[in-house]
Amino acid sequence: MNWMDLERFAHKKGMGSTKNGRDSNSNRLGVKRFGGQTVVSGNILVRQRGNKFYPGTNVRCGRDHTLFAVADGVVQFESKDNKTLVSVVAEA
Repeated sequence: MNWMDLERFAHKKGMGSTKNGRDSNSNRLGVKRFGGQTVVSGNILVRQRGNKFYPGTNVRCGRDHTLFAVADGVVQFESKDNKTLVSVVAEA
């Protein structure tokens, strides 16, 4: 076997590869309780950055824009004035 027939690989890492290799943890954002689901007071309905969804009846907005239920009932999504409202309709 001739030395010219051998396949050559890098024997040093190179500058780019040592600066790679980082990734952040996911934020687990999104809708946690969907329309028609039964919730109890305190359940998180939506985790979001900024207001993609807005609080409707029996729903409050947390400091980090998390929407949560303040009453027991069924989740309901509705569109109003180009905004998506999340409400909890109390079961009678």
